[in-house]
Amino acid sequence: MSSPISSLLASPLAPFISRLFVDADASSPLDAVADLSVTERDRLMQSKTEYRDFYGRLKDMPLAVSRETGRLLYMLARGSRARTVVEFGTSFGLSTLHLAAALRDNGGGRLITSEFEPSKVARAMANLTAGGLIDLVEFREGDALKTLAFDLPDSVDLLLLDGAKALYPEILNLVESRLRPGAFVVADNADHSPDYLARVCDPARGYLSLPFGEDVELSIRLA
Repeated sequence: MSSPISSLLASPLAPFISRLFVDADASSPLDAVADLSVTERDRLMQSKTEYRDFYGRLKDMPLAVSRETGRLLYMLARGSRARTVVEFGTSFGLSTLHLAAALRDNGGGRLITSEFEPSKVARAMANLTAGGLIDLVEFREGDALKTLAFDLPDSVDLLLLDGAKALYPEILNLVESRLRPGAFVVADNADHSPDYLARVCDPARGYLSLPFGEDVELSIRLA
């Protein structure tokens, strides 16, 4: 039975997540790519062939969602009574904690998350263990084009895209047939994936979409 109290706002999870956000705020991903021009960074972020090298430079960076986006993820998953969630791009697991907390409060479920950096998988697993939510999460280490190409739930309630931006259309291709009508798709920093935005913003493709805050595109699967 679902809990009447949000685990996201209660101890020990609330102060733990707060500390992780403080740590994330203290790091700057730009430091890891300071030798690259803005043009080169943008090119690499949108490359479908060089993303491993680019994000490899950021392997020690949390690359966390914002506090507002974390709260949004929890609210969407909780409000839709989600039981199955797929996440592309685990990083240190801050978004994963919010989604898993919603599953816990919904009475349980399965969260599949994919991350290609082994050190980040280890950090995320430690954080989910510390948050008491590890039992709800299935970690898939490796390139998501392979790890999310098999054994997905028949019906997916929410998809989070927060990995290599150039791959957003390809990851959506892998999961789209499993998205139930009414499923949410949340894409962080979607402005770096114009092909993805063109797709979800076209009503003929089966989505209703709008921007959330400064860096998120929120879409709902219509059919």
